[in-house]
Amino acid sequence: MIEWGTGWLGDAYLWIKALHVAFVIFWMAGLFMIPRFLVYWHPVPAGAPEAALWDERCRRLRRIILSPAMVVSWVAGLSLGFHLGWPLWLVVKFLFVCLLTWFHHWMIGLHGKFADGQRPVTEKGLRLANEIPSLVTLAVAVLVIVKPF
Repeated sequence: MIEWGTGWLGDAYLWIKALHVAFVIFWMAGLFMIPRFLVYWHPVPAGAPEAALWDERCRRLRRIILSPAMVVSWVAGLSLGFHLGWPLWLVVKFLFVCLLTWFHHWMIGLHGKFADGQRPVTEKGLRLANEIPSLVTLAVAVLVIVKPF
């Protein structure tokens, strides 16, 4: 297996890895927050002043944390993947990252629907959805640390 100092990243490998870990933490923080924001926004009537506050909170979360952190996580992660040569554990991790990316975009889409006054998901559904990032994080941690295959 290629490690730091060799491969196309050379001595930058550990710096890119550190950047990746930090921005994944930021991204995960946002992915834990946005469904919770939607849970709290769910009972608020459309057009209420509180609805505008939740809309702005979600918008800022997306603009300042979620989307930038996702992009940096993806760029750094793909760089690491090409550096390491895509071992099987990393390919499986990549599939979980695709699931998180889908979740990210689903939450952003729900934010837009909430802003339009729609509530296409129940509060209970949002609470259950809030567990998806936790389960994916657990699976990814096992893949990265244990490298079971």
